[in-house]
Amino acid sequence: MPPENLERAQPAMKQMVEASRAEAGCLAYSYAQDILDSGLIHVIEAWVDRPSLDRHFASAHIAEWRSWGPRLGIAERNLTLYEGKKLSTI
Repeated sequence: MPPENLERAQPAMKQMVEASRAEAGCLAYSYAQDILDSGLIHVIEAWVDRPSLDRHFASAHIAEWRSWGPRLGIAERNLTLYEGKKLSTI
């Protein structure tokens, strides 16, 4: 999104993070502003399984967040899914 829209986006982003973290199956959910590209926001998520992620994608708060896209000038999304197994906690 254009960097000048970040402040205006923060209430919607906060709502999205809180709602996502409250979902069953959510292990982690956060946004991070890229240090070299201030308009690039990284969304970092961890879910217990694919059905939990699928329910998240179908949630009302995801639909609400997506409706903000045009108003905030979000130009594109690039989604990469990784599946893995937790080996251990160090």
